[in-house]
Amino acid sequence: MLKLTVKPGEYLLIGDDIKIVFTGGSSRNLRILVDAPKTYNVVRSKALERYDMAADPGNEVKHYPDRELSKEAQEKIRAILMAERMRTRREAYENAPERKYGM
Repeated sequence: MLKLTVKPGEYLLIGDDIKIVFTGGSSRNLRILVDAPKTYNVVRSKALERYDMAADPGNEVKHYPDRELSKEAQEKIRAILMAERMRTRREAYENAPERKYGM
């Protein structure tokens, strides 16, 4: 077992596809975000104890299927991503060394 000390905002990577972000907490509680594919079974120990389940294969918690996003939501997301890309490109262009030093 590995014991780590992390600060709020830091994260751990497990393999290529699992990310655990420490978001803060207190002396009695810890808040984390787990970003993992749905193919992984991520379950709290309390839930396993409550339903008298072992953490074995076959005891997976089933996920509800994701709802489809509306066309309007998809367009808003696309617009936000495009604006972010443009901002990043503009900042890169403005901060390019040849622009700063007249090369």
